Amino acid sequence: MIFDIKSDMVFSPIRMKLARISTRPKDFRLMELQFDPPITFQDGLVPAGTRLVGWAALVHALGLQAPVRQPSCVSASHVGGSQRTEQGWRIFDTRYNPGNRFEDHLGFALRHEPIDLLVLKRAFDAVPADNIEKFIRSAPTGTLTRRVWFFYEHLTGTRLDIEDAPSVAAVDALNPKAYFTGKARLSRRHRVRDNLLGSGEFCPVIRRTEKLENFINAGLAETATETIGKTGAHLVARAASFLLLADSRASFEIEGERPPRSRLERWGRAVLQAGKNKLSLDELNRLHRVLIEDTRFTQAGLRPDGVFLGERDHNDDPLPEFIGSRPEDLNNLMAGLLDANERMRECGLDAVLQATATAFGFVYIHPYQDGNGRVHRCLIHHVLAERGYTPPGMVFPVSSVMLDRIDEYGGTLRDHSGSLMDFIEWRPTPERNVEVLNDTADLYRYFDCTEAAEFLYACVERTVEHDLPREIEFLRRHDEAQRRIMEIVEMPDRLAQNLITFMRQNGGTIPKRRRETEFKALTDHEVQRIETIYQDVFRDEHPAQ
Repeated sequence: MIFDIKSDMVFSPIRMKLARISTRPKDFRLMELQFDPPITFQDGLVPAGTRLVGWAALVHALGLQAPVRQPSCVSASHVGGSQRTEQGWRIFDTRYNPGNRFEDHLGFALRHEPIDLLVLKRAFDAVPADNIEKFIRSAPTGTLTRRVWFFYEHLTGTRLDIEDAPSVAAVDALNPKAYFTGKARLSRRHRVRDNLLGSGEFCPVIRRTEKLENFINAGLAETATETIGKTGAHLVARAASFLLLADSRASFEIEGERPPRSRLERWGRAVLQAGKNKLSLDELNRLHRVLIEDTRFTQAGLRPDGVFLGERDHNDDPLPEFIGSRPEDLNNLMAGLLDANERMRECGLDAVLQATATAFGFVYIHPYQDGNGRVHRCLIHHVLAERGYTPPGMVFPVSSVMLDRIDEYGGTLRDHSGSLMDFIEWRPTPERNVEVLNDTADLYRYFDCTEAAEFLYACVERTVEHDLPREIEFLRRHDEAQRRIMEIVEMPDRLAQNLITFMRQNGGTIPKRRRETEFKALTDHEVQRIETIYQDVFRDEHPAQ
């Protein structure tokens, strides 16, 4: 069977779906892909003088329902080096042209492109198993064939009719120099070391980047511990209380809510318990019930219907920017996520990377009717606390940083979720909700969270190097100012604390209205001395004073 896709065919998502139905081969003996260079690929122009290669070639030729985040192509001529990047494309020199066969492009992708488990799984689904068996039998001890064999059975759950591999040196499923990997488990059948971060049910991927390596080597957890160790226990407790409240408030503000203080404190207590119980579906549901006080209109626990984020049209019908997984897939996806989280924990994967994979995987699945964002951010605290990354009793206010960087945070989420929308078929329901019509489970199982990990690590870095020491220093200065003020004027602690707060809000001086009301008993001389003390203690905050 030969695939012949002409260059004048522009593949929209709908055309791609039709192509998958009409071109999927019944007999794939030749396993050959033959197509003229298309003009466009997934809404982008293909660079002139090139042809698709690797993941992009497989997606295009087989009509696979999967995004390719950075597609590759091979030039018809030399490109002045092995490859270059141009407008989101990786352009390889003509010497890299692999040929036309399915296994040629699969081998190219596995050798030269970042692993894409979603495309790999859907390619396996599109190709009859006997062709995969034929390819593996052609080189049963080959490194590439054994990896393909392992990934096929691992991702599809189908055992091929092939005898176990002979006793040869095992190969890694993922290159540890290119990816953050889990503790290797030898698959004797394939002679492959399974070092993935998850399983076929749920598996994130995190590439090793210079930025992530630098974050990890910075020793931020040790820095936080050192900062705490230099500070008195009473001051640390007060700083922890403030940072917890700040994180809780920011987490609600991200969702556009300003809850009463009592609800903030209730949620804050739940966040403070993060890491004390093993992460399970029951624990997540318990946390969700803490968040959702009134269950008359929002069901606690896994949702029984669809969910979307976005706007509505003038008829109140959905205009989704993101659609969560189908309700019938939730139990399986959540079980896979929790198993992957446990594997990453047992493997000793860096705590921030584990927190990223688990928390962002959760919010992409979107298992609840409401509150997914806040539970997602609480999961970050859970992993960091359970792994001992944050000092005991302390919460890094990552939500506050996310609120400060809300555009970057939203962009990080949309970079993954937005690219899935072209491959989700849906219709509005009579209840003005969404109903997903196609099988989308794989869209939520496999994802690359490298950029999300870089973003989260940047948030953690700011909390450790800026927010935590700044809050401790502010409390130290606050206590000094209060002590010196009360040496001049005897007043209740609460009133002295209010006085300092008012001056801080007013640039270092007592506001006129406060001077004429609760502090009218102060003499002009006392006011002058108090403001001098404040400006001396907080001189860095108000340099112009």
